[in-house]
This record gives sequence, C-alpha cells and structure tokens, in this order.
Amino acid sequence: MSQQELRHRLAVYPGSFDPLTNGHLDIAHRGARLFDELIIAVYTFPAKNLLFSVDERIALWQTVLAEEGLTNVRVEKFTGLLIEYVRSVGGQAIIRGLRSPNDFDAEFQQGLMNRKLAPEIETVCFITNLEQLFVSSSLLKEVAKLGGDVKDMLPAPVVQALHHKFNQTSPA
Repeated sequence: MSQQELRHRLAVYPGSFDPLTNGHLDIAHRGARLFDELIIAVYTFPAKNLLFSVDERIALWQTVLAEEGLTNVRVEKFTGLLIEYVRSVGGQAIIRGLRSPNDFDAEFQQGLMNRKLAPEIETVCFITNLEQLFVSSSLLKEVAKLGGDVKDMLPAPVVQALHHKFNQTSPA
C-alpha cells in the first residue's frame, strides 16, 4: 500500500445544528461513506438566536447517530476559527452542504478564505437531496413553534425535543 492509501481520512462537518435536520443527517451519511472518520463539529457560539444549548445539540446528534448506526462519526463542540479546529483534530477536509445558489455563494467565499489560510485542508461540498431542498433549521423551528407538522423533515428525537421546548404534546 502507498502512503496515501495508509493515511487516515478525517473530515469535519461544522455547523450550529440548531436543530439538526434530515438534510444535515443526509450530509453526515454521505460524508461518513467517503471518509474513514467524520466529526460533527457543533459551533458553540454562532451569531444566531439559539433554541438549544450546545450540550443539547450535541446530545441530539449523539442520539441520532446511535440510532442510525454511524459508527465512524463522532460529535464534538468547537469555538474559534474552523480551520484551527480542523488542524487540531488532524482533519484533511471540511464538509459543507449546498441547498441553493445563496448557499453556494456563501460557501464559495468561506471556502476561498479557508483555502488561503489553510491550503492543506480541502472543502468538500455536497448538493442537497431534492427532498431537503427547502428545509432549514430556522424555518423548521418556526413551523414547530406554531404547531405545524415537521416530523418528516427532522429525526424523531429532534421532533420530540422541539415539542418539549415548545411545551407541546407529540403527535401520534
């Protein structure tokens, strides 16, 4: 085997994941197939109005990953510059999901900056599945808060957590 083949391929999938959606989970599944190890890196202090604490977001990921049997995926929290975190865990790639041209523009700019700061770290973008095209965490939180049915767009533990946050009874 060559040195390249012996190298452990580790990718980092960063985000706020407030909460994680089936779209996020799809990206995690796809990343886990391409890399030996995938770290879901939950950003501790995003510039967003969070519903779930970082510990709650991590716990939701851990529950869902266990249910999905993704044994080569782990969840960690991070603060600070993403590329510094990726370097600290020995990662070679950053995974991102793209739903729209707006996502592409933002990820393109971020990817170029990451490339400038850390040319050894690749950015790998996955195009969303059609079923997840319109799904966003913020939209799903709003729909759930207003009593809408979001159970086919979120993993079951996340649906339960949202109902708990909004003091609603879970639908059958």
